[in-house]
Amino acid sequence: MTPTRYLSFSRLVLLSLGTAGLFALRSFDGAPLDKTFARINTEVLENSRAYETLSDASRRIGHRLTGSDNGAKAETYAHDLLQSYGFKDVQYEPFEVEAWSRDTVTLSVVPNRSDNFRELKVVSLAHSPVKAKVEGEIIDVGNGLEGDFAELKQQIKGKVVLVNIGLAAPTKGARNLHRSEKTALAIQHGAIGVIMVNLVPGNVLLTGTASVTGKLIPVPSVCISLESGQALRSWMAEEPSRLHAQINMTNKSQKIRARNVIATLKGTDLPNEKIIVGGHLDSWDLATGAIDNGIGSFAVMDIARTFKALKLKPKRTIQFVLFMGEEQGLLGSRAMVANLKRRKELDQLRYVLNLDMTNDPKGLNAFGRSDMTAMLTELGETMKRTDPAFANQLSNQAGLHSDHQPFMLEGVPIVGMNGHLDRSVLDCYHADCDRLNLVNAEQLKNTVRYSTMLLYALANAETIPTRRQTDTQTRDYLVTQGLRTPLQIANEWRWKE
Repeated sequence: MTPTRYLSFSRLVLLSLGTAGLFALRSFDGAPLDKTFARINTEVLENSRAYETLSDASRRIGHRLTGSDNGAKAETYAHDLLQSYGFKDVQYEPFEVEAWSRDTVTLSVVPNRSDNFRELKVVSLAHSPVKAKVEGEIIDVGNGLEGDFAELKQQIKGKVVLVNIGLAAPTKGARNLHRSEKTALAIQHGAIGVIMVNLVPGNVLLTGTASVTGKLIPVPSVCISLESGQALRSWMAEEPSRLHAQINMTNKSQKIRARNVIATLKGTDLPNEKIIVGGHLDSWDLATGAIDNGIGSFAVMDIARTFKALKLKPKRTIQFVLFMGEEQGLLGSRAMVANLKRRKELDQLRYVLNLDMTNDPKGLNAFGRSDMTAMLTELGETMKRTDPAFANQLSNQAGLHSDHQPFMLEGVPIVGMNGHLDRSVLDCYHADCDRLNLVNAEQLKNTVRYSTMLLYALANAETIPTRRQTDTQTRDYLVTQGLRTPLQIANEWRWKE
């Protein structure tokens, strides 16, 4: 994330007005915002249930893969938990999803015209075909950025692409692509299969979707460990004849019904203006998904608990949303946006706060909207007075590949929390080590209390400077944020200029 490059004139005015200034950031009862923030702070520190409920769900449910029995249990768990916190208006929002699940996969590597097979430990990437058996020469495309593919474009057709999930020895200024975007580039160049190399040491296998659309892709895409990738590349360098890969897999895919879970706290003065705080409840099936995204979704539910425990009454309506299907292509959030668009209610959304692997925030993110930097800076200073450990490190950078994306592409303002996770935790992203032992209970509380403060302030501000963008403004915003290329690769760039 990049720091804010400038402060607007309104920010200079704010510095002289203080916290009761330009945006009238005050509590619903007229008390200074500091007073309500102090109550939130105490409530969460003393009574948070985020870690306990995440622990309970991890033990009782396990993984939360959309479309599985476990996924349905997680939806019911979230619904019932929110009701137990006093929400009478808790609803399921059903949607139909193509539910992918893994079955069997093998990866064999062999020199051309040889029977010297080597089997590599492998895991399928989601939305690979239901059945695939391919054999082809391996071609190493390195980091798999657009330039890497362009350099070898005449050699890729009919081959099995070897590519890093991350950036090994990254070029200065290079921005990594998502694994689904790298797979899409491979398919566009005529590859018959994709082998992705995880760059995390320790023989860690990573899963996740290889599809930019959430639908089945035409070629198999698999992941091998860093150590397997190093061994394979060494063999390729030593072997005089070209190496071939044989990928043999079966998977399952069928249409099912999944459900977002939505708890609504109706606004007192501006009930038709809505703020959403959400996080995806689903996880991949290799582990329990405690970090991705247990810490986000169970934080959302504890924020909801905090509002009820303190009897907070926001002026604007707040919806607490647990999305399903995020891992398989943002399916739940796409469905919600489609429903809001059909009902012509997108203009009512004033903000979306998405908590996806958000942990121990130290600041706020204006998501590339300079019209919000002044308000968020002021708000962050109030939060810092409540707890000096909150550093108020404002950033202003948008990104993709989580449930805020469908809203952002429709011009809805997005706000984020700037947090951090230790490298050892991030190394278990989408892997079989993503379990409860990685969760820091105190840092999870920090996510809840700071997010609750942000949410409450936005819901009660007299004015919010930003509004939903027009279609042209949205296009220009995405270009400015450097998101045009990845959206084009994903076939989500709807503008024709």
